[in-house]
Amino acid sequence: MAGANSRDRELRERAAAVIPGGMYGHQSVALLPDDCPQFFERGEGAHIWDADGRRYLDFMCAYGPNLFGYAQPEIDAAYVRQLGLGDTLTGPTALMVELAEALTGMVSHADWAMFCKNGTDATSMALVVSRAHTKRKTVVRAKGAYHGAAAWCTPRPAGVIDSDRAHQLFYDYNDIASLEAAVAQAGDDLACIFAAPFKHDAFIDQAEPDPAYARRARELCDAAGALLVVDEVRAGFRLSRDCSWSRIGVQPDLSTWGKCVANGHAISALLGSDKARAAAASIYVTGSFWYAAAPMAAGLETLRLIRETDYLERITALGDRLRAGLAERASAAGFGFRQTGPSTLPLFLFDDDPDLRKGFCFASEMLARGVYVHPWHNMFLCAAMTEADIDQALDAAEGAFAALKRQVRELAPVEKLAFLSAGAR
Repeated sequence: MAGANSRDRELRERAAAVIPGGMYGHQSVALLPDDCPQFFERGEGAHIWDADGRRYLDFMCAYGPNLFGYAQPEIDAAYVRQLGLGDTLTGPTALMVELAEALTGMVSHADWAMFCKNGTDATSMALVVSRAHTKRKTVVRAKGAYHGAAAWCTPRPAGVIDSDRAHQLFYDYNDIASLEAAVAQAGDDLACIFAAPFKHDAFIDQAEPDPAYARRARELCDAAGALLVVDEVRAGFRLSRDCSWSRIGVQPDLSTWGKCVANGHAISALLGSDKARAAAASIYVTGSFWYAAAPMAAGLETLRLIRETDYLERITALGDRLRAGLAERASAAGFGFRQTGPSTLPLFLFDDDPDLRKGFCFASEMLARGVYVHPWHNMFLCAAMTEADIDQALDAAEGAFAALKRQVRELAPVEKLAFLSAGAR
């Protein structure tokens, strides 16, 4: 926690002088409990150390990129080896072709790949490809879904003009009638339907995709000649070794990937079927660092570990262990405590907590016990976690629930809720 004389507090004060708001985006100081550390010095395995040297079991996993552990030796060694040969060069290395081959060999619907740096790059590229393929403008996407921070999709409208957000229609996730109505409104201008692999909006319970909804999205795109896009940036490779919707038998035309593709090294990807290949070849998208070789080397090693290890089965079992243990402890303490979404990407919310005061207090109490959790955003499990780590988290939760029970009548409202609601990831 950031005490009056802490290194974290010093850095916050210095940042306030040279960074607008002191911090921005999903790291904004307004989005987390006041005692949550803002600055960190290192990570190893499933743990991070803040700027004051305090160690935490990290259930945010850098908001998703940490899949196999911070500073994973094999992945980082591949990255460092390539740095010694060259990283950002005048053109790409052979690793670009190898990484595209690896991804298209793993993801069923994919026949080609294009690489970029952030999830927003990939989702924006998917939109452009969809419009190039169809020669249409309208995108249909779910209310409250997060697809990045570009003007067309950012959740905070400051500095965005109406034309940036034009040609978009919205539906309720998993609601077939709502989806059909949006598609009908788009008419013959439908370019694509965007869908998250599961409902992972902030502040509200998560939900798995209804197979009937997913199939209907596929049918509507086929009938209209539009493209179906599944945004895997957040959930990719934590639900499946393939596209997440392969679990329910639905294949998209395009999928967007990022975060854990190279275990935290900066790379993201747009994958697509042959249907959209010509459109993808026709657009102009680029970046000075999009062809960098070292993240591609890290990506190849990450994909090898995805293919050859039981990481997915292990993190699923750990997630189930965490969920069962938390449910037991919350019930014993007398709290309605909702855990929704896949156990590998859990979200914790309290009943009767409209302004998140219980959630913020619980997160602070967990932090004080060496476990970093989030009060309103989904979390992540990584393959570096162990049963002992989960047991540590459960012991911390038992203490946190007890502390919350003592404080619940005196908890102050979370006054920053209006900002939170407007600025959710």
